Amino acid sequence: MKIGYPCVNEAMDCSAANTFRLASYSEERLLTAVAANLACLRRLLEWNVAQGLLFFRIGSGIVPFGSHEINTFPWQMHFAADFRAIGDYIKTHSLRVSFHPDQFVVLNSPSPDIVRRSVQELTYQGSMLDLMGLDGTAKLQIHVGGLYGDRELAISRFAAVYATLPAAVKMRVVVENDDRLFPLRDCLRLHQLTGVPILFDNFHHECLNHGEPMAEALRLAAATWHPTADGVPMMDYSSQAPGERKGKHTNDLVDDLFRGFLAELHGLDTDLMLEIKNKEVSALRAVVMLRESGLSAP
Repeated sequence: MKIGYPCVNEAMDCSAANTFRLASYSEERLLTAVAANLACLRRLLEWNVAQGLLFFRIGSGIVPFGSHEINTFPWQMHFAADFRAIGDYIKTHSLRVSFHPDQFVVLNSPSPDIVRRSVQELTYQGSMLDLMGLDGTAKLQIHVGGLYGDRELAISRFAAVYATLPAAVKMRVVVENDDRLFPLRDCLRLHQLTGVPILFDNFHHECLNHGEPMAEALRLAAATWHPTADGVPMMDYSSQAPGERKGKHTNDLVDDLFRGFLAELHGLDTDLMLEIKNKEVSALRAVVMLRESGLSAP
């Protein structure tokens, strides 16, 4: 099992999300921001490897306005060597990486314009993984989208758009069960229609489910991943913040709850992303617990 955290390392003095306002767009600003973001990403990955954190969700903003019409600069060619070097580092150290596009990526929207921009964003983010030379085990994690008053129609509309995705994008897309609209059962229905793997979120399942016990839900989701094409199943882990609204993630890893979740796995191999507010702090503690239990990656 590999443990990870998303996007930002609060112990470091750099950001891999440098950007600027659309109104001040220029190629010079773009070049400066991308160079800084890639340099920081490399430092982040090196820090993670040194700490035994082998799973990382890369922030979506490596290339500011990467899918926007204003960005016509051939950044893929200009930064090809930089992306390739990062990809080589990832492969050399057996890291697992992913992207989680922003909430405006909605493949099942009734709006053709929203769908078009969503596909453009997925294509942009997938192209960065392509430039890194990474295979289909590096994923693009999205939600099913909106209900729009008709659950079955919303699911079938996602399936129809998914079928039109470029092959290089389709092989990377995974769908996460959410805490408000589309629980595991709906994601399993979508998998039946499309073959898309389900990235299981334990906390979302606790918030919204059809009574499936956690151990059963974990195995149902894991079974949607193809061992060769998709790799070890990815999962998200968190728990409820005490005293906060239902669905708010905790600020810190709750050790007893995390150990209880590990027990529910019953030996299931998975790479685990901790969606916890203090990020690398909790991830480091989780690695210690995994090593104590013999579950961590060597």
